[in-house]
Amino acid sequence: MDQITNNIIQTYKDKGVLNHLEGPNLPSRKSIRRIIRNLESIIFPGFESEEDLNNELISYTIGAKLQQLTKDLTFEIRKSLKFGCRMKHKDENCHICAESAEETTFYLLNKIPEIREVILLDVEAALSGDPAAKSSEEVILSYPGLEAIVIHRFAHELYKKEVPLIPRMMNEYIHRKTGIDIHPGARIGRWFFMDHGTGIVIGETTIIGDNVRIYQGVTIGALKVIKEEAEVKRHPTIEDNVTIYSGATILGGKTVIGRNSIIGGNVWITGSQKENSRIYLKPPEYIVRKGNPS
Repeated sequence: MDQITNNIIQTYKDKGVLNHLEGPNLPSRKSIRRIIRNLESIIFPGFESEEDLNNELISYTIGAKLQQLTKDLTFEIRKSLKFGCRMKHKDENCHICAESAEETTFYLLNKIPEIREVILLDVEAALSGDPAAKSSEEVILSYPGLEAIVIHRFAHELYKKEVPLIPRMMNEYIHRKTGIDIHPGARIGRWFFMDHGTGIVIGETTIIGDNVRIYQGVTIGALKVIKEEAEVKRHPTIEDNVTIYSGATILGGKTVIGRNSIIGGNVWITGSQKENSRIYLKPPEYIVRKGNPS
């Protein structure tokens, strides 16, 4: 057993990729999950846990959550910024990361009222867009697409502040939980609704306008995967009031889907479509064979 242990430790020395050993730590997955839970419970008080919410206690309850959130965010952002310094400058002793972490934390906390207003519009979009939805409470408690967009809107703010690691960790946690894969760099407008949600992929440089509805299995991706093009726009632009049905694939940084368009299921699009377009596949020709009753 000692030999096996030594062999494993030797790979740490030879290959690296090691956290929490004689150096600045990387963000903690456990802490990121706690941050996500606290953000969700502040956006939707009482929905994430059993809490005694009334006019006298709600200030204390939310205040306590904000205190924990401030502590966790500052600590994890500081570690992420130090990682970024090491990657860019090979600097193990960055002295501005602590101050920047605190500034970024309070930037995000101050954005919560604005983000909450946008998320409540996402709830309305789901409620008005899905005939099966009976109440806002049902949407909040049970729709995976809503949870995915809630966390994306926070992750996107951290992405804009150039915080390494954490935005992707947040969205990938929700990806594993819901099957919805949104890169934190994607810009998504108001009244956004992902119906069913499973298998949706939205790439880093995607731009989505207001009042867009996307169904399961939709891919909004790059036309080609080339590392050298990491800094260019690789993913489509979806303008306002567009509906994209299940299984559609829309690719390319120059591809623009014009406003008020409808994209039918299972289509493959690599070029721009004008406003008010209706893109469908031709109906298949079915072969029906009548069998003899047994």
